[in-house]
Amino acid sequence: MIVYVKPGCFWCTDALQWLRGRGIEHRAVDVFADRAAFERMREISGQTKAPTLEMPDGAVLADFDIGQLEKFLEGRRTA
Repeated sequence: MIVYVKPGCFWCTDALQWLRGRGIEHRAVDVFADRAAFERMREISGQTKAPTLEMPDGAVLADFDIGQLEKFLEGRRTA
């Protein structure tokens, strides 16, 4: 999964720590450092807020908190 993040974003840091703490594989992409990633995030989510998560199956979770992330990942393959 890809997690699109912005530097200094509390929710982004929280999400990445939560994923790491559970050993869930992910790739964090800084959308301020990578313009193409910013455009991809906007394309798949319809907005520019972070964090935005893109699953390998194309499912997207945008502008979320840990509670929403937990529900979204329940029963879903994460790799």
